[in-house]
Amino acid sequence: MSTIITNKWSWGNFVKNVFCLTHPDKSSIRDDSMTWTHRLCAQILTYGEIPNHVAFIMDGNNRRYGKKNFISTQESYAKGFDKLFETIQWCLDLGIKEVTVYAFSLDTFKRTQEEIDALFEEIKIFLERDRLNELGVCTTFFGNIKTLPDDLVKALEKSKLITKQNNKISLNIAFSYTGHDELTNAFNQISNGIKNNDLEESDLSVEILDNCMYTYPSTPLDLLIRTSGETTLSDFMLWQCAYSYIYFTPVLWPEFTAWELMIAIFMYQRNIRAFIRYKLPTKKLSSRAEKFVENVHQNWLNNLYTIA
Repeated sequence: MSTIITNKWSWGNFVKNVFCLTHPDKSSIRDDSMTWTHRLCAQILTYGEIPNHVAFIMDGNNRRYGKKNFISTQESYAKGFDKLFETIQWCLDLGIKEVTVYAFSLDTFKRTQEEIDALFEEIKIFLERDRLNELGVCTTFFGNIKTLPDDLVKALEKSKLITKQNNKISLNIAFSYTGHDELTNAFNQISNGIKNNDLEESDLSVEILDNCMYTYPSTPLDLLIRTSGETTLSDFMLWQCAYSYIYFTPVLWPEFTAWELMIAIFMYQRNIRAFIRYKLPTKKLSSRAEKFVENVHQNWLNNLYTIA
């Protein structure tokens, strides 16, 4: 039985055909029918491990995209979230288990109210679309919840509840973040814990700090992709990407392609082969510290439900 592989490039065709390309015993495959793009993508998939957790910084990209293409801020945000759905599909096809999107930082609130309202409206539209369930996406979110309007918090919480049974891929949406704000929040939690005798100085450790971050219990990032051509992370949540590989690409987020994703993964794989990751030895939390961490997150949930 012969296998026919189309010449026309599309991500869907690539996903269907790559299995055949990566199994040399399939003698019926005509290699000359595949484009060089298909060949390179297949090579990337067999070169090394695929990252489990990939993150994208899209903050600020959509505004610049709108100015570049002479479209409204609302339209540019809409295109950005359409691209997110497309990227989730690529990640699913590649076997990536978790995706984090850094949607907007606290600096967003320095923009005009019109821009802020447009962004929040598109986030709500994104969260209400049926495609999240169709793709099997489980959504969660983190950041400084106190800065968000009540209607957006309700939309985030509703999406989290509706999609919590999905298990194909996890999507974390980061909002109102900066590295300074995240650390300040964690230090306040720990300080209050010591003041209330829920913690002792002997309990203090990297693990306690890690558990008090906005990003807990999300897994560490394997690969962080920074679009827009910027080669700085600004006031980013550096704690989460302390051991991550970072890939910078000049394209703006709405113009991000599957090709860019494959190249980023290839660079990640090459680094994995060349270097051994180093992480600090972990320290087991005391029962007192575990109880403290549990209370921290329960208080966060209580504040959330009070708003919602």
